[in-house]
Amino acid sequence: MSEKKKGGSRGQRWPGRGSGPRKSAGPTAPRLIAIRVIERVQRAGAYADLALHHALVQSRMPPADRGLATELVYGTLRWRGRLDYLISKALDRDLAKLEPLVTSALRVGAYQLFFSDRIPANAAVDEAVRCVRAMGLERATGLVNAVLRRLARDGEGYALPDLASDPQGHLVHACSLPVWLADRWLEQYGPEEAAKLAMIMNEPAPVCIRVNRTKTTREALLPTFKEHHPDAELCRFAPDGIVLGHKGDIGQDPSFMAGRMSPQDEASQLVVELLDPRSGDRILDTCAAPGTKSAAIAERLNGEGHVLALDRHPRRLRLVGRGMRRLEIGGVATLERDATKSLLDLADNEGPFDRILVDAPCSGLGSLRRNPDARWRLRPEDLTDLARLQREILESASAVLRPGGSLVYSTCTVTPEENESVIRGFMATRAKWRIASRDEAPASLQTLIDEEGFLRLLPHRPECHDMDGFFAVRLVRGNQEESAE
Repeated sequence: MSEKKKGGSRGQRWPGRGSGPRKSAGPTAPRLIAIRVIERVQRAGAYADLALHHALVQSRMPPADRGLATELVYGTLRWRGRLDYLISKALDRDLAKLEPLVTSALRVGAYQLFFSDRIPANAAVDEAVRCVRAMGLERATGLVNAVLRRLARDGEGYALPDLASDPQGHLVHACSLPVWLADRWLEQYGPEEAAKLAMIMNEPAPVCIRVNRTKTTREALLPTFKEHHPDAELCRFAPDGIVLGHKGDIGQDPSFMAGRMSPQDEASQLVVELLDPRSGDRILDTCAAPGTKSAAIAERLNGEGHVLALDRHPRRLRLVGRGMRRLEIGGVATLERDATKSLLDLADNEGPFDRILVDAPCSGLGSLRRNPDARWRLRPEDLTDLARLQREILESASAVLRPGGSLVYSTCTVTPEENESVIRGFMATRAKWRIASRDEAPASLQTLIDEEGFLRLLPHRPECHDMDGFFAVRLVRGNQEESAE
């Protein structure tokens, strides 16, 4: 894969554009959708996946055009920081003062110029102008045309900030991070590792599945994927996981429709592996929707146990039941509840739970490959609010765990205040609780757990095998009752 295709650069200069033949550009419709979705993300803080899904459903475009629109949206959002830097070099005014739709059109056009080997430069420029005109912004067509043609002509000569001499500038303008996040990662990891993490967060995430062990095995299912996913291989750590590569939509796959598998990143699968459900367990999933982990728990119980899946959003909670029906799994009940409030009534009839999963709402900074818009939507103060919410859920859930039972706390983020700080604050008030040691974890996980008992996963580290960024820890309640200090 070329440097350009990856979106990386080994030096300061912008990598050269490929000189080989290119396919003809597609129609304007995918670009119009991409521009409007990106504008909504910028202006209204919309979630890119939801806005794009709605737009694609309304459009009724053929699969190839849907694929192009998806690439343009996610690619532009991943590289927005670098694209803005390059556009600003070719612009004679402040980019922030342009109309949001014009800014979005420039970003989508620049993405095609610098990150797409299959779209000719002249087509990228012409289509951007046509889109601006179609959106009723005729007055901006000259500006869009001039800026993008200047980028096509001179973009290779624009130097990116060097990591050694300007680490913050490199992370912001070359690696496409907001300033506050660049500063955090520089402090947390140092320049070299921060840059590696930022760059891998700009690559598409692998397509990974979890095989429904009540119906088949991953060894039996793997050959069926090889024809369309020649790079498919068994996950290194997740016992039910298969990684298919970096392309493919499995929503219409026959194995998905038949309930033989579900999409789930390997890191997410390892959270349930750490929970280690056992036959006969009564298990609580406090923040369950859309039900991916609840289903994984139920598959392991295989009818010999019970899962209670909570969520405060009724529409999302319905997704849990829909998923169980597709997988043909029983033993899962759903209940609309806010897990920050007392859950003591849930233990009144059948007693406390044997195991509890607190897969807490979080910033999602470990899964930026899948949700690149999160970096532009989040603010530093959001992390403090999230940590408070996470602690409330953890406190509420802990009250309904039986003595001797275990609770797994997990997030798909890499920020200390949402992870280690939440756990340390909680444990400081629980003299009879302890963090399960590495030796107590399933053998498949022990090499990934540190001496404190924390499972920390980062996609740029070789031992994490291209997984999402995740944090998880298993807490064990003492056999003697105690009250919080």
